Amino acid sequence: MAELNHECGVAAIYHLSGRGRSPVCTDDGPRQISRLLPRMLLDIQNRGQLAAGMSTFDPDRPALLKTRRDVGTVTEVFRLNHRAKAESLMKSLAGRAAIGHVRYATCGADDRNYAQPFERRHIHKRKWFSFCFNGQLANYTLLKQRLLADGDHHLALDTDTEIILHEIARLLSQSQERVDWIDVLKEVTAGFDGAYSMALLTAEGEMLVARDPQGIKPMCYIHEGPLFACASESVALLNLGFEPDQIQSLPPGHAILIDPEEGFRMERFAEPETPKHCFFEWIYFANVASTLDDRSVYLSRTNLGRELATAEREFGRVDLDDPDTIIVPVPDTSKAAADSMAYELSIPCREGLIRNRYAGRTFIEGGRARKAKAAAKYTPLREVLQGKRVILVEDSIVRSTTMNALLDRIRDVGGAKEIHVRVACPPIVAPCFYGIDMSTIDQLIAPKYFSLTGELDEESQQRMADDLGADSLQYLPVSAIARAINLPEDHLCQACVTGKYPTPIGQHLYQIACDNRGTRVNNQRTYEQLAAAVASE
Repeated sequence: MAELNHECGVAAIYHLSGRGRSPVCTDDGPRQISRLLPRMLLDIQNRGQLAAGMSTFDPDRPALLKTRRDVGTVTEVFRLNHRAKAESLMKSLAGRAAIGHVRYATCGADDRNYAQPFERRHIHKRKWFSFCFNGQLANYTLLKQRLLADGDHHLALDTDTEIILHEIARLLSQSQERVDWIDVLKEVTAGFDGAYSMALLTAEGEMLVARDPQGIKPMCYIHEGPLFACASESVALLNLGFEPDQIQSLPPGHAILIDPEEGFRMERFAEPETPKHCFFEWIYFANVASTLDDRSVYLSRTNLGRELATAEREFGRVDLDDPDTIIVPVPDTSKAAADSMAYELSIPCREGLIRNRYAGRTFIEGGRARKAKAAAKYTPLREVLQGKRVILVEDSIVRSTTMNALLDRIRDVGGAKEIHVRVACPPIVAPCFYGIDMSTIDQLIAPKYFSLTGELDEESQQRMADDLGADSLQYLPVSAIARAINLPEDHLCQACVTGKYPTPIGQHLYQIACDNRGTRVNNQRTYEQLAAAVASE
């Protein structure tokens, strides 16, 4: 659903010297491999459109690390629609290594200071680094409290990324010798509770890439000869020209260190844990062309369509043999599921909604203009919808703002005679504390109709359909998700549809959120209450 928001995406690329030339290099050569990073960021732009940035390393310039970051899309930040300005920027940022970031966030949306990477300059090269982060630490308020406890420290921003930056800097300051970055990572992350993938680049030319111990956040990489590249999604590497079987997922709890002298090294930095991959990557967030942890996003969504078809036959509410019955996807993430459902049921799948691609994603408006933006975002095709019985396939319903506006337009503008909503996901009944913008139960529509366990029954689904303005509504059960992704259920984080969280602090925050239900306590207050709750134990 367009009202569901992700935090960000990470990408990095490194061309080692003295090891030949990678065929993916541009005509400018290995010393300017950084030119490829904006292209990689464009491929993961779906993960964040509020800000973008990159840091590059060049040992032959005075500014060993150089960073550009700003509010805006990748195209806007790097002036990609203006040839001369883009070329000037790429020359000034040229380097043989680069890390980059695209951002969506719940705070500081219009503040350039929140754009990543964060660079920490220092006169000592070993203490000068740049850093970017995807995810959220559920216990960041506890880490913040510990950092500020002595009264001598200060945080300029309200973000866990800054806390991590300072924790790394603190360890570097304590060391009188050149550090091993894997050891730094082990110590810094030992107290983390949450989800993350990260990339770090130093003024000595080292690059560190890491993924959280449960693999909640994705990270894919390629290592071929002198070239190393990684990204939150495989599509960014695929479009560099690599074959799908060359692209691998970084194992949970592992880090990759690229050293200009020693080359590539992968090592575990955290104790093994059962994977808890975020199932929403396959359902909604990831690019449909990506493969994450050996599971295709496209095939997972087509499997969801098969699940919807099976459920539809059992439901028996809609006349599937009537030629006026059509299936219509909500563009764009629902299309694979809708196509698959239509194929299984032998019903036409029609593009009854045309997305205005220049309207942007509705969550960028930050809530104030969501409903107006949702209404402008889709144009119903009366030629397709008029007089039809529409099975409307959506990937998820979070706050219902978009769905409310959409159903009105399909009926009033499109002229549909019936609308039956089918959701390729279970009801979202619990907040996310790992990087998705839904941190209170009262933000969500499903808890108003279902128990906090998301248990489905026909009466509750019909009541929700009536309130939304649909003729009927059906969700998929939780059990369908693991089948569709083809991973064991205990290898997925499904906290937002079950209320069962993979980390202790996540579960603790959920209890606070349950206690706050109906009290108009905002999501920031949930995190603040964590510190007080822990202190009282």
